[in-house]
Amino acid sequence: MSTPLKPLKWYRQLADKKGRLEAGAFLVEGDRAVRQVTGANPAGVMEIIATTEWPSVYAGHQVNHVTSRQFQYISSTRTPQGIAAVVRLPGDIYSDRLPEDAGNRILLLEDIQDPGNTGTLIRTAAAFGFSGVIMTENGADPLSPKCVQSTAGTVLSVWLRRTTGHSEMVKDLKTKGFIVVAADVRGDTGPEVIHYREKLLIVLGNEASGLSTALLDMADYRLRIPTVQDKAESLNVAACGAILMYLSAPEITG
Repeated sequence: MSTPLKPLKWYRQLADKKGRLEAGAFLVEGDRAVRQVTGANPAGVMEIIATTEWPSVYAGHQVNHVTSRQFQYISSTRTPQGIAAVVRLPGDIYSDRLPEDAGNRILLLEDIQDPGNTGTLIRTAAAFGFSGVIMTENGADPLSPKCVQSTAGTVLSVWLRRTTGHSEMVKDLKTKGFIVVAADVRGDTGPEVIHYREKLLIVLGNEASGLSTALLDMADYRLRIPTVQDKAESLNVAACGAILMYLSAPEITG
């Protein structure tokens, strides 16, 4: 049985953090993304909304149909595909508590502002077997529409924390045996330091200013990816993160 359709304004307000917190939900748009999120966390999908050309049952869920004009009002994308999932907010996403089982490979994003970069890094973390992503409060919200769109539906494939308590989390992880590797254009070690680490925390900094002194001081290694300096001094943070996560995944890199 499908969930009764709520007022359209309710869905539209999910584009804002306040609306998401009040509703306890966020929106995932697009065929591929909705299929990904329903496959990864079917119990978290509260409702499927679609225009009338979509079937009445989609990925095992009943669909609430709306008109194209109504969907356009709900949607945050310029060219909506006409299908979206209302997904329950994951627990503790805005807390400073690590999961009981945090896994062995974690990504930390300090003050990364662009939601496209944040979403791409979450998607990459999922692709390379990372367990979770920690984000600072001053960075992009991982459940904002552009960020969710950039994850291509993988937003619930890893655990997420967006918090002001990231420094304490780093200290906690270090006591549990994690090696902290900070990406730094002035770093003095190469990518070999992340190979075959049993417990690894990769730390990436703000697009313009890089990492704070506090986080750099907590790092076990400051890693620089070599580039052709006279052509490009540094890489986009999402590209940098993708390279490091790939090199840290022994089951992929062999």
